[in-house]
Amino acid sequence: MDTDSPDLGITFGVEEEFLLVDAASCRPVPLAAEVLDRAARAGPDTAGAGLPGLKHELVTSQVETASAVCTTEAQLHLQLTTARRVLATAAGDAGALLLSTGTPPLPGRVAASEGARFRRIHRLYAGIAADYQVSGCHVHVGVPDPDTAVAVVNHLRPWLPTLLALSVNSPFHGGRDSGYASWRTVEQSRFPGSGVPPVFGSFADYQEDVEARVEAGVLVDPRMSFWLARPSPRFPTVELRVADAAASVEEALLQAVLSRALVRTALTALAAGREAPTVPERVAAAGLWSAARYGLSGPAVHPRTGRQVPGSLLAGELLDLVRPALEETGDGATVREIVSGLLTRGTGAERQRAAVAAGGPQAAARCVAVPLPGRPSRAVASL
Repeated sequence: MDTDSPDLGITFGVEEEFLLVDAASCRPVPLAAEVLDRAARAGPDTAGAGLPGLKHELVTSQVETASAVCTTEAQLHLQLTTARRVLATAAGDAGALLLSTGTPPLPGRVAASEGARFRRIHRLYAGIAADYQVSGCHVHVGVPDPDTAVAVVNHLRPWLPTLLALSVNSPFHGGRDSGYASWRTVEQSRFPGSGVPPVFGSFADYQEDVEARVEAGVLVDPRMSFWLARPSPRFPTVELRVADAAASVEEALLQAVLSRALVRTALTALAAGREAPTVPERVAAAGLWSAARYGLSGPAVHPRTGRQVPGSLLAGELLDLVRPALEETGDGATVREIVSGLLTRGTGAERQRAAVAAGGPQAAARCVAVPLPGRPSRAVASL
């Protein structure tokens, strides 16, 4: 397996989910259809990135963008910036703010989105899905085949909690501080097929497990698993679904380049015949819970020893592990700069809490609002 191939562990893309809130009250509003229609009519992007993929999500206060397939950090940065600019403008024209946060800072009930699959999801999961207004940042990294995808995911398992800790951006639930840095992770944990995935020996084993869950009636279809990393059911990629919605383009980019570096590191290990490190499910679950509870600012669980260590220490170990892959793709300096900013000025969750302390609940929403063109982003400025 040649990791220097231009297609192996190089191509990547990002799907970002966003929330829509009223511009005055900062409470969720059911404006997805109007905002997506306005965005679709925006016309070609003058920066040359092309119009991003725009989609509905589970509820009418939520929208999603999908980047094109990229090979460089610069390409992806332009895609992410363009997508946010188009949607933020459309939201502003509809009297709303576009928020990039894992959960809404203020409560507000909205309806399910139209569509047969969305109706099946709400019918099956009932109260769990009734007010499921959570948003994530999903990263796809190209791999050559499904069996390789499964083997790569096995190598990613130890580091999924650390990716979450770097991304935590959902401290509020129902208008109150949940005490967690990522309440989105808690919300997701109530669904079957969530959390750090099991170890699978092959793609056939993976498919058998997913199909058994569908036949048992706990998954709507094979696309419905909530595992934080999986072979994509739609693309020739590994899909990482661990991160909260990123408060800024830079933080979304961080998840993307770190995810790609982890995949490249896994491919190198597989080429050398090195198996994935063993992480018992209880240790993986403990690590994920700790990352959701504390983010970077508190204890984490070391995947090798199962003991508590500082979250910042694990972040450093992750960067050490993927440093060769980051240097190969030229992303090392960018990652070090963004991580330094998170450690110095706080994660999205910490910045939201600081905003509430200074200006009340609406200030938390405004600090993660995607800025309109020509206006500075508080989230970006804080990094």
